[in-house]
Amino acid sequence: MRAIDVMTPSVICAQPDMTVQEAAKRLVDNGISGMPVVDESGALVGIVSEGDLLRRVETSTQTRNPWWLEFLSSTRELATTFVKERGRLVGDVMTSEVMTVDEQTSLMHIADMMERRSIKRVPVMRDGKLVGIVSRSNLIRALASAPPPIRDDAPVGDREIADAIVAALHGKRWALPKENVIVVDGVAHLWGMIQSDEEEKALCIAASEVKGVKRVQAHLAFPTIMPLM
Repeated sequence: MRAIDVMTPSVICAQPDMTVQEAAKRLVDNGISGMPVVDESGALVGIVSEGDLLRRVETSTQTRNPWWLEFLSSTRELATTFVKERGRLVGDVMTSEVMTVDEQTSLMHIADMMERRSIKRVPVMRDGKLVGIVSRSNLIRALASAPPPIRDDAPVGDREIADAIVAALHGKRWALPKENVIVVDGVAHLWGMIQSDEEEKALCIAASEVKGVKRVQAHLAFPTIMPLM
């Protein structure tokens, strides 16, 4: 799936000369946590979110750092914080550097971008113009609307199932060796040492996705730590 398949085309926007109170009201009224900022020509110039409005003098939530932290901060950082807390207009407090995508960008790329940049929404552009927005909620709606993966449970032999599990784990650093995967009557038994509960969960999920597996039984354990003499 691509951005055009899941994006919200009717985008709620702010303008740079809008007051922060007006922007906050628009966010609340529309039940959104952020919105693009466009100028009079419709060009994207920034994005304003709840995070940009979190620390404000009007709500007595401004930053109160100890003196030594302010001493260690650069004047640029201190000035930026001052503007975020006291700027009256959206243009003062908005984030100007905005990551964007085009309509054909894959959801995989968008999810990677959101995770890597710690952002919650990405404007979608066409020929330099804003045509939509993809938020985390759009990706969750796409997941909710997606059909479950088709699984062929046609009977296969236990040996073939075990080989398929080993193949599914190939290349994973937390994979089990072939001799530690035993299948009896469609029940996959996983044996061996693990380093975390997350490894056990991943192994069980990977095995359960293999065709013919009826159930997964984990016989996994953490390495024994010998006490120092």
